[in-house]
Amino acid sequence: MALANKDKIRALLKSIETGDPGPIAVVNEDKYIQHNPQTSEGSEGLAVLFKRLSETSPHVNIVRAFEDGDFVFAHTEYDFSRRNIGFEVFRFEDGQAVEHWDNIQARSGPNQSGHSMVDGATKSVDLDLTETNRALVQSFVEDVLIDGQHDQLGDYVHTETFIEHNPGLADGMSSLRKALETSNDGIRQIDYLRVHRVLAEGNFVLGICEGNFEGTHSAFYDLFRVDDGKLVEHWDTTEKIAPRSEWKNDNGKF
Repeated sequence: MALANKDKIRALLKSIETGDPGPIAVVNEDKYIQHNPQTSEGSEGLAVLFKRLSETSPHVNIVRAFEDGDFVFAHTEYDFSRRNIGFEVFRFEDGQAVEHWDNIQARSGPNQSGHSMVDGATKSVDLDLTETNRALVQSFVEDVLIDGQHDQLGDYVHTETFIEHNPGLADGMSSLRKALETSNDGIRQIDYLRVHRVLAEGNFVLGICEGNFEGTHSAFYDLFRVDDGKLVEHWDTTEKIAPRSEWKNDNGKF
């Protein structure tokens, strides 16, 4: 039985730790488009790179992975020279990964409610509601995060059971509202400007957005768990986007 694409990506990411070259065959390196601005494209084969990384005794934990058509999105925990949390997104074509995006943040926490950046539910359910849940998150991002209609938070977020994994926030809607409404001289500290992609599998939905965090051009990756038509759990990473003059490839962050 053929492996699902998300299981191929699990094996690929784990090979950073093991140095096993086998799983790297899932990547079509002739077509591979790299969207991490800090990674040079085509400078070093993945097999060589992963083998070199494995010799530094890294730890790679793929916490959760999901599949949406030609896309796989994974929530990961890395321990190289420092501990990071990341989201990895791969696009498949003809059975191989041909494009990659990611968003990495240094691990911190637990937060005020005792949650880490990665704990919580990992398995998707309600696969028949994938498109409904995607539309819910799309609307939440557009109405609340981008347009700033914070009075609509209760329409999207379960006020009593909302579980928050952001290291700077706490469970419940009030902490989220306060963070979104915080401003400096009328400029929102968390300022979503554009949604680039919304990926979904069942009750897990990932929003990929661009904006500014504390005045710095940033990428926001937000993973939500949906239950009964409301957002009930949230994980995220925020990463500063380096100035274009510092990019090592020309493909763009998004």
